[in-house]
Amino acid sequence: MFFASFTARVKDVFKTSFLFTLLIGIISGYALGFIIFYNLTSDLKLKKVLLNKDYNFKEDLNIIDDNHVPSYASIKETEVKDDQNVRLLCWIMTQPRNHATKAVHVKATWGKRCNILLFMSSKEDDSLPAIKLPVWEGRDYLWSKTKNAFKYVYKHYFDKADWFLKADDDTYVIVENLRYLLADQNTTEPVYLGWRFRNHENQGLTGVRQAKQGFMSGGAGYVLGKNALEKFIKEALPNSEKCEQGDIGDEDIEIGKCLENVGIKAKTTRDSYGRERFFPLIPDSLLVPGFEIPLWYISFAYYKPRQGDDCCSDAAITFHYVSPEMMYVIEQFIYKIKPHGIYRQIKEISKNMSLYT
Repeated sequence: MFFASFTARVKDVFKTSFLFTLLIGIISGYALGFIIFYNLTSDLKLKKVLLNKDYNFKEDLNIIDDNHVPSYASIKETEVKDDQNVRLLCWIMTQPRNHATKAVHVKATWGKRCNILLFMSSKEDDSLPAIKLPVWEGRDYLWSKTKNAFKYVYKHYFDKADWFLKADDDTYVIVENLRYLLADQNTTEPVYLGWRFRNHENQGLTGVRQAKQGFMSGGAGYVLGKNALEKFIKEALPNSEKCEQGDIGDEDIEIGKCLENVGIKAKTTRDSYGRERFFPLIPDSLLVPGFEIPLWYISFAYYKPRQGDDCCSDAAITFHYVSPEMMYVIEQFIYKIKPHGIYRQIKEISKNMSLYT
């Protein structure tokens, strides 16, 4: 009797152990399969680039420049320009639901390097601080918010800054490089700076009239000097023939028309190698050859886009669609990680060559 009972218990133990082991095996196998599947699919484009020796970048994107410039070609020891005297006001386009999820991270990272940092919203928030503008919230009303934000800046801060940057709450700005760019510029010159769209009003993207000279991307950020800001406020905004008086519209298209109508030139800011400084995209979509980038970027960029390690100026200034997490990653790599033995400094722009090309 005892032996039979003992044998039954042993069988139960082995049966339970077998079922437990089987269950663990199934769970582990499923988890491993999911991880493998995720890694194979999430970076499929990158893996295609890295693993397929016959993969042709030019055939896939047709935007890689033939004249590749090594990334260290424009770096050398040189004198530092007096860019610390550039007084920069940065105002950030945000909204109430983004105050604690996006805007606060701009303030904690690159925003603290501006001389003056303002957040423009439809709700006041002292913790940022966010300024309540008399506007409706939503994408349709970005033009209204932009007009009112610049009016506020002109009224309260015109004499406290030399340059006025507009950016989004998912834009990352390397402020030192922006100051470097602006250090030699005359704030009385009627220009505004950024990443330039070409005029494409007759190509089916939009029926809205656009500036003939093109316009700067709102997401990539754009900069107005004192002269440009004053002409925008005093000459463009009050005049219905020069500026849209309604609240609805694409802010970058509308401000581009206003500025053009009062003689403000849209000037891109490529470096002496023809590489852009302002970008309406995230860094990884620009840096990794073969990654799919939006058709609008390829089709409507004022200059032929580049991809890979020649995509961007060594003095790059802005990137768009940057998540809060990525802002801290960029901060870490730019300001905290220092490769031993490497001294990097931006090459001076030739005095005989126009900055704007």
